[in-house]
Amino acid sequence: MEFSGIGIILFLGALLLSMAFHEAMHAFMSHWLGDDTAYHEGRLTLNPLAHIDLITTIAVPLVLVLMGLPPILAAKPVPFNPYRVRFGEYGAALVGLAGPVSNLLLAIATAGVLRVGNFMPSSLLVDALVTLLQVNIALFVFNMIPFPPLDGSRVLYAFAPEPVRRVMEQIESIGILGIMFILLLLLPYIGPVISQANRDILMFLL
Repeated sequence: MEFSGIGIILFLGALLLSMAFHEAMHAFMSHWLGDDTAYHEGRLTLNPLAHIDLITTIAVPLVLVLMGLPPILAAKPVPFNPYRVRFGEYGAALVGLAGPVSNLLLAIATAGVLRVGNFMPSSLLVDALVTLLQVNIALFVFNMIPFPPLDGSRVLYAFAPEPVRRVMEQIESIGILGIMFILLLLLPYIGPVISQANRDILMFLL
């Protein structure tokens, strides 16, 4: 991914679009399952302005990418009440899955356009589509890590024994910035795995 000049604009545009879609799907899923919390908070929308956080959505991932590290991406969390959604913990897991699965579907659709489209290899449109593809793969892979409050932890929580749930709740209680700091410390260990997963999915889709 090229990050000089227009590349930064393409990255930020793809990030805002993909993150807004990700968060909106959390909100739509929770609303569909019976919880109207996100609706009343104004999060049942594809408008990126309703979902972005300047630090965790823009600044942190951009700095990490410029440093050659896998981006840690976090939007303003979509509020939902796990006790109000249908199917209990499994419904909460569906709410968690809705975000990263939506990014995977966007990545598949974007790869399909790249595969069938007759584009000039060095065109701006190709650069934009490739950036969109890479951002959505990164969002899918990172958010599926089963570490609170990432979406993968919702799936783990639905099936984990009570002692594991208590540990996850304690981790989540330290707040998003604290958790992002922990993830930064873990990057030397999990970064290569994340990068390899991103490459494998990219190669598979293309």
